[in-house]
Amino acid sequence: MRSPTLTLVAGFMLVALAACGDKATQSVESGMGPDPVLPPPHASALPTVNIAKAVGWPEGARPVAASGLEVKAFAEGLDHPRWLYVLPDGDVLVAETNTPPQPGETGLRGWIGHYIMKQAGAGAETANRITLLRDTTGDGVADMKVPFLENLYSPFGMALIGDTFYVANADAIVAFPYKSGETHIDASGRKVMDLPGGPINHHWTKNILASPDGSKLYVTVGSNSNVGENGMEVEKGRAAIHVLDLATGKSRIFATGLRNPNGLAWEPRSGALWTAVNERDEIGSDLVPDYMTSVKDGAFYGWPYSYYGQHVDERVKPPSPELVATAIKPDYALGPHTASLGLAFYAGSLLPNKYDGGAFIGQHGSWNRKPASGYKVIFVPFADGKPSGKAEDVLTGFLNKDGEAQGRPVGVVVDAKGALLVADDVGNKIWRVTPAAN
Repeated sequence: MRSPTLTLVAGFMLVALAACGDKATQSVESGMGPDPVLPPPHASALPTVNIAKAVGWPEGARPVAASGLEVKAFAEGLDHPRWLYVLPDGDVLVAETNTPPQPGETGLRGWIGHYIMKQAGAGAETANRITLLRDTTGDGVADMKVPFLENLYSPFGMALIGDTFYVANADAIVAFPYKSGETHIDASGRKVMDLPGGPINHHWTKNILASPDGSKLYVTVGSNSNVGENGMEVEKGRAAIHVLDLATGKSRIFATGLRNPNGLAWEPRSGALWTAVNERDEIGSDLVPDYMTSVKDGAFYGWPYSYYGQHVDERVKPPSPELVATAIKPDYALGPHTASLGLAFYAGSLLPNKYDGGAFIGQHGSWNRKPASGYKVIFVPFADGKPSGKAEDVLTGFLNKDGEAQGRPVGVVVDAKGALLVADDVGNKIWRVTPAAN
């Protein structure tokens, strides 16, 4: 049980931290696009802390959809829904999941970290469940909600290849037999790949994406720290995308230097692999922009030694100038501290034509920026396989007038009818975005 004294101390320290740190001097928009503004770093003894307290949605409230769109709840009453997957028959799977136990985070620092997570809506016990949602009437609302897989270990990414369903737990990829149309899997899982875990497991969310031919799984693994402050030994296999050959069971690292990659998707025109990456903290409200980028085999993207290409992070000791010289600049910045996690390219036909081929991004929202950033779903247009314009808001209103979080968007996916689904882990809902009714 948490000590009341430590909880009180954590609360006082949170208030103290909220009064410290810097404030942004540039807009979020200036930190977006192919060439974001990158001001000098602003490191301080105490980080900027600006947490939007999780309060949930009032009865009848919902996010604000962009012009030409409308939004309503596809499913409600979920337990911290984070990630989504659409099965071939149209059923929607949602990972109801939260941080796994982290016994390595002890002492006052650990308690403060857990207190901050709780305030932001991420401190509850994990449900360890994937739930199946089915709309049997075709009205855009799930009228069936049943446990699909239970007793998992902080599940996140999902992929179906043939008759095998893969789940990325916080420490391993597990495979289950699957039959089309079934609503529950009783069979025991078969481990196909160990993933970096450990007693801290700082960035615990692991995502997976099948290759177009179904022969491989691409796997995201986030770093075990902000910028390597726990030593690089605990970062082995982390801050990277791995690729697993399913026929041989062998894996290798595909790309490195990606602090916390989450969203994975195939860009429909070029066929390139893209990822959304949650970048580093604690060098000012204006740094560092999260980003999305195409991912090249064997490439290095900077973490922890540099950011946004070859901008050296002076906090990392010892430095690695030889590695920094190879760092690739990401394709498109998504704003500082927006916590850009979800990524989905639009290949449907339901939404207006302006969305064809572009990318939807779920921005979970900041804790290390004043004023807040993220807490929205945005869209980036694409042409010829590359971003082709400014980002546009798709869903906003997740923060209320008092700066509290009514919801926080995470995973985004396109359903079988072409609507956009958004997992909201504070509102405990799945939102469905469609064209506005005339």
